[in-house]
Amino acid sequence: MEKQYQDQPTRKDSNKIYFLIAVILALLGTNAYLFFKDKKANERIVTVSDEKTRMQTEIDKIESELDNSNTKNVKLSDQMQQEQDLARNKITELRAALKKGQLTQGQLAKAQEDVKELRYFVTKYTADIEELKQQNATLTTERNTLKTTVDSVSTKATNLAKQNDELNTKVKVAAALKTGMISISPLRVRSSGKESIVTRASTAKKIRVNFTVVNNPIAEKGMHDIYMRILDPSGNLIVSDNGGNFTADGDEMQATFKTSIEFANDDKAYAIDWVNPASFQPGTYTVVLYADGHTMGKGSVALR
Repeated sequence: MEKQYQDQPTRKDSNKIYFLIAVILALLGTNAYLFFKDKKANERIVTVSDEKTRMQTEIDKIESELDNSNTKNVKLSDQMQQEQDLARNKITELRAALKKGQLTQGQLAKAQEDVKELRYFVTKYTADIEELKQQNATLTTERNTLKTTVDSVSTKATNLAKQNDELNTKVKVAAALKTGMISISPLRVRSSGKESIVTRASTAKKIRVNFTVVNNPIAEKGMHDIYMRILDPSGNLIVSDNGGNFTADGDEMQATFKTSIEFANDDKAYAIDWVNPASFQPGTYTVVLYADGHTMGKGSVALR
């Protein structure tokens, strides 16, 4: 009896020990679970924070690339300008989202996807800008080459025009009528109409200019205006109502007398009579003939 009584208290003490051990083990397990749970949560918070920082850095790089693409002095099309505006709006939205204090895992994933799309767009946009720049450079080169060609052609055309003008001038000079023989005779006109050559100024009433025209196959056949200028012994032009103005050898002139002759390149002799409305004075009179804008010939006669 005494032995049975002693075994019963010993068994009760053992049960208490086992219970305490079980409680301790349960507490240790709970603490370990909470520790690892908190550690995993802290790691997730750190991971989310690091990802936000990484995305902010990526957005900064993307915006910098977008800014650099605008320094290439390329005129954007309306579509490219709209695409750039959309990209900048997306950058603003992403920055605003990342500034929020908390982001769910879904919001973070969405932001990551938006950054990838933005990176793809800016890469393509930058490549389009570079291609457009190269196209503009090619067009500029082609334009400069074309301008050089046009300038060269224009210079050649100008030179040809100048040569043509010079040739035309030479042709006109060559085609102008020129006198061969020229002689000037002072004439006395009697009341009967009979004329005679005189040498005294007091008896002379008019002068006759006899001349021939040098053969010229390129001269225009037909009527040619002849302008005659007569200078008195003092060198002054004798002006009359039958003269008029004309241009010869590049100068504007006034004629003493104007008439016309018919040229046929046939060695024909011509004569021009001019009646002095005033009296002749002693001295030498000079006669100059002009035709086709150039000097035709000249002669002189002396009166006593």
